[in-house]
Amino acid sequence: MNKKDLSERDICSKYITPALINAGWDLERQIREEVTFTDGRIIVRKKLVTRGERKRADYILYYKSNIPLAIIEAKDNKHPVGAGMQQALNYAEILDIPFAFSSNGDAFLEHDRTIKEGKKKEKYLLTGSHLLRNCGIDIKVQKESLKKKKQLLHRNIILSKMERPQDITSVLP
Repeated sequence: MNKKDLSERDICSKYITPALINAGWDLERQIREEVTFTDGRIIVRKKLVTRGERKRADYILYYKSNIPLAIIEAKDNKHPVGAGMQQALNYAEILDIPFAFSSNGDAFLEHDRTIKEGKKKEKYLLTGSHLLRNCGIDIKVQKESLKKKKQLLHRNIILSKMERPQDITSVLP
């Protein structure tokens, strides 16, 4: 099956969710999919009242319950990896989430909203421990996760003609 023929939902289930799990995210406690966070704007036309489209994030990653760290906007593989970045940034701003990601199933593109001055950095998906450190939450990285990080770095991967950053820890297979 050609990856370009897959729907956005197929890309999520076959590529994005497994990549998050491989990066150390807990599917049951840290990953929420298809999260609706608004009911849509209220539209009034004379005596008729209706609601606009709901806003729905493809993924929200949590440090702990009710402490969101990142939002991921998925697109089908016909779009470039960064095609969902503006939507992810809009959602991250509304929900006050520090990291925004976009993915098309080939790789992840990150935008760190915690950087207030200077050039904003964009890079590929990092583990939860890196995101936590960027948010000022100090945690210890266990030896097992370092071993996993080294294994992921040695994978033969393609990053859509983009230069691979030094601190990458996980990309899609």
